[in-house]
Amino acid sequence: MFKKFFVRFGIICFVIGLTFLTLNINFSNIITLPDEAIVSFSDIEYINKDNIFGKFIDAELSDIKVGNDKNTYGKMWLKLFGVIPIKQVSVEIGKGEEVYIGGIPLGFAIKTKGLLVVGNNSVLAEKGSKETTKNGTVKDGDIILKINDIIIENFEQIPQILAENNGQEVCLTLLRNGEETLCSIVPELDVQSGEYKIGLWVKDDANGIGTLTFVKTSNNRFGALGHPITDFETGVEIPIQEGKIYKCSLIGINKAEKNTPGELRCIFLMGVNTKGSIEKNTKYGVYGEVTDLKSIVDFNLTAEIGSRLGVKTGKAKLVSSVSGVREEYEIEIIKASYQPKSDDKSFVFRVTDQRLLKLTGGILQGMSGSPIIQNGKLIGAVTHVFVSDPTKGYGIYADWMSKM
Repeated sequence: MFKKFFVRFGIICFVIGLTFLTLNINFSNIITLPDEAIVSFSDIEYINKDNIFGKFIDAELSDIKVGNDKNTYGKMWLKLFGVIPIKQVSVEIGKGEEVYIGGIPLGFAIKTKGLLVVGNNSVLAEKGSKETTKNGTVKDGDIILKINDIIIENFEQIPQILAENNGQEVCLTLLRNGEETLCSIVPELDVQSGEYKIGLWVKDDANGIGTLTFVKTSNNRFGALGHPITDFETGVEIPIQEGKIYKCSLIGINKAEKNTPGELRCIFLMGVNTKGSIEKNTKYGVYGEVTDLKSIVDFNLTAEIGSRLGVKTGKAKLVSSVSGVREEYEIEIIKASYQPKSDDKSFVFRVTDQRLLKLTGGILQGMSGSPIIQNGKLIGAVTHVFVSDPTKGYGIYADWMSKM
């Protein structure tokens, strides 16, 4: 009788204890921790002070050593009650890189690497209209890299190559979904222009608006946008041959509403007031070098890039110039994943600042790249807005962006 009582009592105590631990330990965050990460000593203090992984989980560093490149390495242990090890992460330890905080809109002007196919068209030949591309040999969104092994840098090259080839079949090297593929096209002689044509609409440039996230104080390298510049018509990520950034002038706001994305309306003049060069267009943003810091950065507004391990749900600040001046607005991070692999949807946030809601209705197109600050560190940037609820958006971790 007593034995059964004690067994039942023990089971009840175990269930209660397990439930108590479950409610006070953030297992989802622990499970999603990467095997390797970059942290600072202040990140470790912050993790423990704010109970990022739960009330009974402590983060400790061990096996700290200096590598040949003078970086400091070690292991971060998460321990239950500060004693029982439950997770190990190999870490690079150091002070986060210092950056100027962005928050202003920029104009991006890009010359594509190759020619972007945006459509096809028939050629008016002697015997009527002719289709040169059939059965999907060339698709919208393809990038023409070469014609007959000749590297293509602008569309003015095409008529010359076709003329020199005297209308014979040409071989196109295409970039499609990140991989090169070959196809052949027989040009047709256009009776109106007297030139050979391959029946494709192409373009070799693109431009757009986005927000500057940061500029590194050490070398003036910048990161912006948080996602790639894509072609409006095809949605393809644009490969860059070269590009420039420009200071924008804000001329108006289309306020966001449910199921109706808003936008920043900005203008910039290409060719004048160039502020820097674009070198990379990646899944995680646009990168290059600022050559003229004036009017781009506030020299008094700097921060350390924080590790994603130090990001927690709760209050944060979004930096933006939607009012005409650079300001901080209150937001709330409502979901965060520590991501073993980089992604441009690292965490979810909600705008709570009534000033921003009154001005914009939430997150607007053009605000992508807006810096997000938590605990005095740059921890991320805006990347996407929820169309069904423009007060919510996605962000990417700043430590992902800073390593691109």
